[in-house]
Amino acid sequence: MERYKWNIKRLDTQSLNKDHVLLGLVGNAEVDTPMSKSNGSTSPFSRRKDTRLVKVGKIEIGSGRSIAIQSMAATKTQNIEATVNQIKLLTEAGADIIRVAVDSKADVVALAEIRRRTGDLNPTISVDLQENYRLAAEVAPYVDKIRYNPGHLHHHEKSKPIKDKVAFIAKVAAAHNIALRIGVNCGSVDPQKLLKFGDDDIGAMVESADEHCAMLENLGFTRYVVSLKDSDWRKVVEGNRRFSEMRPNVPLHLGVTEAGMPPEGIIKTRIAFEQLISEGIGDTIRVSLTLPFEDKGQEILAGREILRDIAAGRFRSVPPNFDEGLNIISCPSCSRVENEAFIELAQDIKVITKFAEKEDLTIAVMGCRVNGPGETDDADIGLWCGPTGVNLKKGEELVGHFPYTEIIPRVKTLLDETISEKS
Repeated sequence: MERYKWNIKRLDTQSLNKDHVLLGLVGNAEVDTPMSKSNGSTSPFSRRKDTRLVKVGKIEIGSGRSIAIQSMAATKTQNIEATVNQIKLLTEAGADIIRVAVDSKADVVALAEIRRRTGDLNPTISVDLQENYRLAAEVAPYVDKIRYNPGHLHHHEKSKPIKDKVAFIAKVAAAHNIALRIGVNCGSVDPQKLLKFGDDDIGAMVESADEHCAMLENLGFTRYVVSLKDSDWRKVVEGNRRFSEMRPNVPLHLGVTEAGMPPEGIIKTRIAFEQLISEGIGDTIRVSLTLPFEDKGQEILAGREILRDIAAGRFRSVPPNFDEGLNIISCPSCSRVENEAFIELAQDIKVITKFAEKEDLTIAVMGCRVNGPGETDDADIGLWCGPTGVNLKKGEELVGHFPYTEIIPRVKTLLDETISEKS
């Protein structure tokens, strides 16, 4: 199969003009300037100053500060050497915040060693908690921020009220002087919200975020940011607009989750960011791309390129018929991915489906058990990857579980059948 190599030009920060700096759009790992807090910009766009300031380690988010750029380590956390290398790679690319996933006590032990080995880099580290919210107490000494997903709080200690779990996380964060992110994702929204809102998954996402903000603030905890993400850039724009109107003081983390492979993944993300950031919405960003592990720094470079263009009022045109025809979504390579074969699989799917590019179909390629099952349900054809094989789905129906060596012809056959049925 054809293999891809993407090259995103490294930004020359010396070429940033006055408006770039005054707007505070460029993250502070690349350009460190107090002018980003000024009100003197002559650009047609302006940064919002009414969001509260949230400190994440040495990084400041909100209140008109520079937009911080984030990424996530792609390697397994327990692979300490590889994860340390990821943090070095992302730091060199200019990441302001680097996220690491923790799903077990063994991950916590590894995280402690990773923090020790990267001490000379002084990275700002966020941890991504999965379903075991109680791990917050164990990871807190080693991180600057904890991200939890409201939808995942339902899967652990199901008899305990959600508000009690949120209270536990907030108490830990306050005791260790760290920040929180309420990370809501359309593909894993609170089950009760889905029942209430039905097809309005944006409404479910926004209400879930709003409720968790209220829980934290009722506890007196305000050092948090919120993210509302989806693989559809339209839902990202609409969800963040709605939430921003409801809670204009809450800093927002922007991202199109499962944006996919470059260049399409960058285009989807750019469209969402151009609309939101030009309206003053957004305080920190992540460009989520399906990339080989050694290329993860390209997420940071793509984010800086987008911010630089927005700061200059330079909006890119969208290719004709961009949203028509075959839509391939794939999650970013991160430490939840079962193995790197997922990345090659996504690239191969793009190649073997080229003949169907004009078909009105969605194919979802997911790399892990966390997002895979739920986030393939809305696709015509879904693949979510396990350690040794791939679960192939047609809509919500499981077709079967196949080895990586057999999955491509299975997908081709299923695609042919699906096209035939639709026509």
